[in-house]
Amino acid sequence: MSIFKYNDTEALGRVKSVDTAIVIVHVADVERLRKLQVNRLAVLQSSRPGQHLIGIIQKITRNAVEAKEIGDVEGDEDDLKMPTELNLVRITLIGTMVDKMGTEANVFLRTLETVPEIDANCFAVEGDALTNFMRVIANIASDGERLSLGHYTLDDKAEAFLNGNKFFQRHAIIVGSTGSGKSWTTARVLECMAGLPNANGIVFDIHGEYRPLKGDGLRHLRIAGPKDLDAKSTLKDGVVHLPYWLLAYEAMVSMFVDRSDQNAPNQAMLMSRTIIEAKRDYLTKGAHKEVLDNFTIDSPIPFSIADVIARLEELDAEMIPGARAGTLKQGLFNGKLSRLVERLQNKQTDRRLGFLFQAPSETMKFDWLDNLVTSLVAGTKDQPDKLGGLKIVDFSEVPSDMLPLIISLVAKLIFSIQQWTPTEKRHPIALFCDEAHLYIPERQSSSGGEAFAIEAFERIAKEGRKYGVGLVVISQRPSEVNRTVLSQCNNLVAMRLTNGDDQGVVRRLLPDSLGGFSDLLPVLDTGEALVVGDASLLPTRIRVQQPENKPNSGTVPFWDKWGEDKEVAEIADAVASWRKQAIQAPK
Repeated sequence: MSIFKYNDTEALGRVKSVDTAIVIVHVADVERLRKLQVNRLAVLQSSRPGQHLIGIIQKITRNAVEAKEIGDVEGDEDDLKMPTELNLVRITLIGTMVDKMGTEANVFLRTLETVPEIDANCFAVEGDALTNFMRVIANIASDGERLSLGHYTLDDKAEAFLNGNKFFQRHAIIVGSTGSGKSWTTARVLECMAGLPNANGIVFDIHGEYRPLKGDGLRHLRIAGPKDLDAKSTLKDGVVHLPYWLLAYEAMVSMFVDRSDQNAPNQAMLMSRTIIEAKRDYLTKGAHKEVLDNFTIDSPIPFSIADVIARLEELDAEMIPGARAGTLKQGLFNGKLSRLVERLQNKQTDRRLGFLFQAPSETMKFDWLDNLVTSLVAGTKDQPDKLGGLKIVDFSEVPSDMLPLIISLVAKLIFSIQQWTPTEKRHPIALFCDEAHLYIPERQSSSGGEAFAIEAFERIAKEGRKYGVGLVVISQRPSEVNRTVLSQCNNLVAMRLTNGDDQGVVRRLLPDSLGGFSDLLPVLDTGEALVVGDASLLPTRIRVQQPENKPNSGTVPFWDKWGEDKEVAEIADAVASWRKQAIQAPK
C-alpha cells in the first residue's frame, strides 16, 4: 500500500517547467505558498502508475508581474494590462518512490527513470507521510531496531532515525564547532547503541567527557595514571595497563632510538635481536612450544625489559681479545649503545608512562592478554558479567605526546583480534574516535606516534568493514583530520561549523547535487545537525534529542559565574592534584 495518499485538492500546485532534474511548480494559493520552506521534501505525480517522484524544495519566489496585452482594444495601452502574481517553487528531483517492486512494497530508488508531466500535481511531505517515508529510505522495518537521533527540524512530529547497519558499516563522521552539540549527539548515539542487548563498541574519551554516561550497556575504563601505580589497580578496578610488550617493533624503535644518532641503525638492529631473544627465553621457560616455533618480533608475547637493558649494557661495555695475546680491545658495539640504554632506563622510570613500564606483575602472565582483549573487544553477552559491551576508555591521563601512539596501539589490538577471528565467530565492533584531529592529523608532525596512528586508522577506514570494525570520527576541526580517513566515511552528521576551511571539507563530502546544503552549516542551532549518507539516503536536518545523561562538555557560563557572590576556588587542592598527578575527589 502506498504511503502517499493525496487528493487533488491537497496539491500545492502544478508543474510548469521540467529541465532534467529541476522542476518549476506554480502555486496558485498564496496561503499554501507561505507555509512552504526551503529544504522541505515534496512529492510529484509520475507519468508511470504506482510511482511518485521525490524532490527537495530549493527556492521559493513570489513576484508581481504584468499580463500581456489581450485582444485589440482601443484606449490607453496601460489600461490593457492587469497586475497579477507569479508564485513559483524550484524543486530538485532526487529519487523515485515505487509502491510495489517484486515482493517489496514502498521502495525508494535514487534513480529518475521518468520526469513529471506538465500540469502534474505537487504535494508536500509532512507529518505521518514524512515519518513513513523516512522509515522507507532508511530501509528499516517499523518493528526493527533503529538508531533514533531525534526529530526533523521542519516537522517535529516526524521521528528521525537512521539505518544502524549502514551507519557503522560505511563509517561515519560527527563534526561541529565548540558548543554546537557534537558531544551531545555522540552521547545520544551511544545511548541508543547501549540499549541493544549485545552492543559492542569502544570510545576513545580524550578528556573524560563521557564519564556521566550510565547504564547496564556501558562500561567505564581508564588508562592507568601515576596514582594507580602505588594502588596496584588492575582490570578488575576498571584500570587498563598497556605493557610495553604489546608495542610493535617499529613503535619501540620510534620511542627508544634517536634517529639523528649516527649509531641509530646499530641500536635498532641490536634492540630487535635482544627483544627476540627475550621473547624466546620467556616462551622456553613457559614451555609454549606451539608459539615458540612461529613467533615474530611483533607477536604479543611478554618479555623482560630489564633483561633487554642488561644485555644492551653488556654489549655497550664489551671487551674482546685483541690481536696480541693477553690484550683486549673494544667490542664491535662498545660505547655505541649508551644513549639507547639511557633512553630505555628513562622511559622505564617515568611515572607518566607507568601504564607501559610499571604495570602490575600479572600483566607478565601468558594468559593476561586474554583478559585485556575480553575487556576491550567483547560484546555485552561475551563479558564475564554480561554487562557493558560499550566501553568508554578514558585517556585523559595519557601524556599528550604519547596519545597518538597509545590510541593506535589499542586500535591495532582491536583490529588484529577481529582479523584473526573466524568470520562466523566475528562480532562487529565500532570505534568512536573523539577529538580525532589530535591523533589522526592531516598534517603529520615529527612525532613518530602520529605516523603509527595515521597508518592504523587509514587501514581500519579502508578495510575495517571486511572484519566487522566500524569507525566513527568525531572532531570540531574536520579540516585538521586525515583526508584519507574522512574520504572513507560515507555518513556525515554535521553540526554548526563557522570556520571556512571546515565548511569546505564538509562540502567536498557532500554529493554534487546536494552541495547547496552546506550553506546551512553556519546557521544550524545548538543540537541541530545536517545528516547525509548511506544510513539516510536523503539529506535531513535533525534536531537531536537530549541524551539521558549529558557529557561533561557543556560550555562554562562565564558571565553568570562571575556574577555569583560566593567563594568557589579550591586553589590549594588544585596545586596538590597537579603535584600528585591525581584529581582530588570533591569534598
